[in-house]
Amino acid sequence: MLRFLVRRLLGAAVILLLISAITYFLFFFLPSDPALLSCGKNCDPQNVALIRKNLGLDHPIWVQYWHFMVGIFAGRDMPVGHCPAPCFGYSFADQQLVWNTISDRYPTTLSLGVGGAAIFLTVGVGLGLISAWQQGKLFDRVASAASLLGQSVQIYFIGPIAILLLSTKLDLLDRGHDPHWTSDPAGSVSGLLLPCLILSVIFWSNYSRQTRSLMVEQMSEDHIRAARAKGMTSRYVFLRYALRGAMATVITIFGVDLSAVLGGAIITEVTFGLHGLGSLSVQAVLRSDLPLEMAVMLIGATIIVLCNIVVDMAYAFIDPRIRLS
Repeated sequence: MLRFLVRRLLGAAVILLLISAITYFLFFFLPSDPALLSCGKNCDPQNVALIRKNLGLDHPIWVQYWHFMVGIFAGRDMPVGHCPAPCFGYSFADQQLVWNTISDRYPTTLSLGVGGAAIFLTVGVGLGLISAWQQGKLFDRVASAASLLGQSVQIYFIGPIAILLLSTKLDLLDRGHDPHWTSDPAGSVSGLLLPCLILSVIFWSNYSRQTRSLMVEQMSEDHIRAARAKGMTSRYVFLRYALRGAMATVITIFGVDLSAVLGGAIITEVTFGLHGLGSLSVQAVLRSDLPLEMAVMLIGATIIVLCNIVVDMAYAFIDPRIRLS
């Protein structure tokens, strides 16, 4: 398992290095002047020259990239002052270091993503298991219909409806606000419950159908028939053998869906007025804030890669044959 983890970590490091290089070169090889984009339309030449110097655009492109990577791991000195690690540069739109802006926002996105994933995995897999166990019965039909309905809706449609009904009219749930885990953990849970529920809707529907299909398929396998022939109870076979085989595929699907979870978090944050990395990335694009855009993209890629490593480890734990691949 240790060798498997080391291989995955080395592969992740190479992937992140390639992503950082491609991202950096794409942004700084744009037809428009990055310094002019950061300064804005009504910007005089002196400010453009100052921003170009602050961004390090007066150096060759490979030197710029080297300084950028060194800043992430060791910090660097900039004309606006020292930028401690992790240094992603300076945002002229916010008039502060990029990491300071991101550090204020990432707890919201992280909480939203983790909470939404916990809900849709629990609800989706749970409904799928019960539907497979009750195959062809009333519960199975109702759950299948609910899954189809859930897959057909979108966050920007059901989000405002949920706010109107569950928050404004019935006053059952908080309409959503940014978490403050250190000072108000209970209020943070209350403020993220509704956004997490809405984020999970389009995912739990898919996981419910996938889990049911996988479990039904597993129950028809030869090793399941052999286990039954040995006198094992149906419940034991269902939970011990069929579930183990189905969960390997569910974990793989979850690894593929990680990027979709981040994409859904962006829409959810905008819908509920949350201040996370999703809404921050939208603001960065609208303001042409290149250092902030690059930082959000790299952090998002890092989160996805690290989560995929965790998924691979869980997959290898379930199926030991993967460790030898």
